Amino acid sequence: MQKSELQKFDLPDVPGVYLFKQGRKVIYVGKATSLRDRMRSYFDDDLIATRGPRVVDMVTKSDRVIFEPTPTVLEALVREAALIKKYLPSGNVDGKDDKSFLYVGITREDIPRVLVMRGKDVDFKKRIFNFQFSIFKLKAIYGPFPSGAQLKEGLRLIRRIFPFFDTPKPLDFARGKPAAKGKHQQAQVEFNTQIEQYPRDFDVKHYKRTIRHVMLFLAGRGKQLRVLLEREMRAAAKEERFEDAAQARRELFALDHIQDVSLIKDENLLRPQGLQGDTSKRGVTLRIEAYDTAHLSGTNATGVMTVVLDGVPVKSAYRTFRIRGVKKNDDIASLKEILSRRLGHPEWQYPNAIVVDGGKTQKNAAEAVLKGLGIVIPVAAVVKDERHRPREVIGAIRAGITEADAVLANSEAHRFSLARHRAARSRGLR
Repeated sequence: MQKSELQKFDLPDVPGVYLFKQGRKVIYVGKATSLRDRMRSYFDDDLIATRGPRVVDMVTKSDRVIFEPTPTVLEALVREAALIKKYLPSGNVDGKDDKSFLYVGITREDIPRVLVMRGKDVDFKKRIFNFQFSIFKLKAIYGPFPSGAQLKEGLRLIRRIFPFFDTPKPLDFARGKPAAKGKHQQAQVEFNTQIEQYPRDFDVKHYKRTIRHVMLFLAGRGKQLRVLLEREMRAAAKEERFEDAAQARRELFALDHIQDVSLIKDENLLRPQGLQGDTSKRGVTLRIEAYDTAHLSGTNATGVMTVVLDGVPVKSAYRTFRIRGVKKNDDIASLKEILSRRLGHPEWQYPNAIVVDGGKTQKNAAEAVLKGLGIVIPVAAVVKDERHRPREVIGAIRAGITEADAVLANSEAHRFSLARHRAARSRGLR
């Protein structure tokens, strides 16, 4: 394929999966937070330097691409796994086998569990999982999932909508109370009830309904799951089971609005060894500073700096700036002014990373200020969608922080910025 051919595909700026094809053969399956941006990246001039010769060869061999939008990045994750399993594309599986991938299994038990499994521990023909000298029968296997980190985060998000057990040993319930042997097993059961994932009077029938929903979702059948939930909601309302109807409605809403920015990864970038998201190994505190601005018709411009220390906001370190040198609604100029003034305070501890609100333009502006002052601090940027929800994080990995850290810092800066701006406006500041 050539770059000029991309125009005819009319790729949307939404999450989804894409398939490179050579004739009728699927040679690669991928997922994206933005189908349009991801596909464009395959035709960059420096592709061989950033992605390597294997990807260049795949793009060259393909003669067309098909794509499938998904409501969320989370659904793109599970849909990608389903399509890899279906087509076994050479670009995804060459040089690998089932043993090197991760899978998710649903156990064939009275109280089914949802388990992450390594391919080497699974007998796919017999649907058996060998784990810690125990053998478990499986009713379903999903995968392969190329990224273990994304799979773990994806299951955490799914569990928030459809709670499930993932205990290492089977569960049994008598008189509504979990019976589990061993401190570790009991602790996991208690954890599930404490965070209200399950009522104390555990209902096996209700739980099996939840597992059916999990299975549909993991199979990449999000549309069918929504239809099922709508049907359940209408039936429950008709029968005046209003709590059940409300639960189905909440699940439908969560499917479309679950926060999945933490799944947005660039799998082609390498994480700095021993750096990202693991401050304990470094023996130092991870300090992140985030910056944001707020305006009202170009007046009452204020800017803020917030601080997150090892994932915890430190409000005593927050700072507010009245924008002085910017006459119009210019976010870039405001950001440069705020950052320049902050860096003029060397008595304030410098951060390990800086997070700005916006895209590459804002990131480049911050980096220009740092470069001009001869200060080396990595910068990440949080891109928002039209509803001001996090859509993508740029530069987090290279900044040595997790995307969750970046989003937390950015969200806190935006909240604080709006609060300070409202206060300034109410006092009539100009």
